[in-house]
Amino acid sequence: MIKSKKRDPKIVVVMPAYNAERTIEKTYRDIPAGIADEVIVVDDDSRDKTVDVAKKLGLSVLIHKNNLGYGGNQKTCYSEALRRNAGIIIMIHPDYQYDATLTSDIVKPILDGRFDIMLGSRIRSRTEALEGGMPLYKYISNRFLTLVENIVLGLNLSEYHTGFRAFKRDVLETVPFFYFSNDFVFDQEILISAHAAGFRIGEIAVPVRYFPEASSINFQRSVRYGVMILYTLFLYFLHKLGIKIKIFNFRKKTRYEKN
Repeated sequence: MIKSKKRDPKIVVVMPAYNAERTIEKTYRDIPAGIADEVIVVDDDSRDKTVDVAKKLGLSVLIHKNNLGYGGNQKTCYSEALRRNAGIIIMIHPDYQYDATLTSDIVKPILDGRFDIMLGSRIRSRTEALEGGMPLYKYISNRFLTLVENIVLGLNLSEYHTGFRAFKRDVLETVPFFYFSNDFVFDQEILISAHAAGFRIGEIAVPVRYFPEASSINFQRSVRYGVMILYTLFLYFLHKLGIKIKIFNFRKKTRYEKN
């Protein structure tokens, strides 16, 4: 178990796991020693030995008796991290697609007070993304959706679709993530809602690794994911017009509301 020196804020890594038996140990071993006070694995009713491997590593393990979906898994991850008084929560997919050795780098801008959310972007260049195994259709859809999100939100991020991200506690205490989807669009809802609340989003570049054991949604689900992102951006537009939308029903007074 990774242990760090006692400090403030407490840093907790969460891993939303589903059939990650072959990759979870490699992902965990790559987390730099001393950066995390605790690592929590939430298993979403896996059909393999993910739970056994995680317990053997000495990690904190929560188990869903039924599969709740990717977004539902994250809801448990973040609720549990907040319950355990985490000051910064880092989400790492345990499928070894992301370089967990960069965990210190992704959390540092939050510790320094420069950002409230940090993303690990896989899109430093087209060549690196494709050579890392990202399917061409995923790369094209990633670029299109990122462009649309940047235009609508007024940001200039290189990617919104990463499974390697860090949050300041205040973000998760403010956005109503329990209202978000249990599906993959949860990742976009939390970012769009956080942006609407006035939180600052930054990013670092991380290598991309696609291989058979790495989790990836198929073409049909990718299309649905894209459509749901566009719908969420439409809801953001309605919110900016003053229409009440559940995913923007913030639990704490936001920077936007204070101005």
